[in-house]
Amino acid sequence: MNKKISAFLLATILLAAVPFAEAQQPKAYRVGVITAGGVWYETIDGLRVGLKELGLEEGKQIVLDIRDTKADLKAAEEAARNFEQEKVNLIYTTQTSVTIAARRATADIPIVFCSGADPVVLGLVESFAKPGGRLTGVYYLITDLTAKRLEILKEIIPKLRRVVTFYDPRNPVAAASAKFAREEAARLGVELVERHVASIEELQAGMRALKVGEMDAYFAVSDVIASNQAQLIIDTARVKRLPTMFDQTSHVIKGGLASYSVSLHEVGRVSAKYVQRILTGVKPNDLPVEGVHKIELVINLKTAKQINLTIPQWVLMRADKVIK
Repeated sequence: MNKKISAFLLATILLAAVPFAEAQQPKAYRVGVITAGGVWYETIDGLRVGLKELGLEEGKQIVLDIRDTKADLKAAEEAARNFEQEKVNLIYTTQTSVTIAARRATADIPIVFCSGADPVVLGLVESFAKPGGRLTGVYYLITDLTAKRLEILKEIIPKLRRVVTFYDPRNPVAAASAKFAREEAARLGVELVERHVASIEELQAGMRALKVGEMDAYFAVSDVIASNQAQLIIDTARVKRLPTMFDQTSHVIKGGLASYSVSLHEVGRVSAKYVQRILTGVKPNDLPVEGVHKIELVINLKTAKQINLTIPQWVLMRADKVIK
């Protein structure tokens, strides 16, 4: 009988201890991640690596609630609005256009951004040293490299005359990037043919309508619709023997001709410390915006051979990476 009573008491104590033990477990932070999808998942992968380095492992100390807007800026606004209503700890955005949409749709929630365009010029922060509000994060060169990319494309193709680009003019980042390209094209004596699109379907139709020999190259400006359709652009350009210049390295790995850009994975890794510090109580205004400035020229020599393009040797020697 004594053994039965002892066993009963032990079981009671253990059961009573379970809620107490659960109460002692720290609650996982919840971060609302908004992305246009596609190549920007590299940024999220980098974020995961950076968070783990800081002791925040996904599924344990932190939960990343990812909303893929598939380049729809209205969907980005809706996602941000929902996250604020759900009271997540902060919002994390993987690119500039999504950041602008998230800020417009929210009032109080902190936002950690990864911005490929100058956040001061866009009004996302007051200055790099003192953001001045609820937004801060990492600035990396994409839009500001637009002119340099076109210059490099002209070096790759000395006889370059007509270049086509597709973008949504309602996207302020894409419009700014196109302006840089337009100005550089005038300096280089190149005609920039701008094709405006408002949807993925319009871009797909525009690419397929290009005739062989109609353009000398395809040039990417900072547009989420075009970036999300990079594989279609790459495949179509290869068939039409059209050289391509992109603003993301991964597009070249997938078959594009060239890119001049930073590593999105590294951008995500660096941004993790902003997430970690805000979750532990630091205000965004006290976290200066940091830049990621390592830029790489990547050329796909295999693609060049497929479209019968000979790249000048001195350009290949300048490349940081050549895919053969």
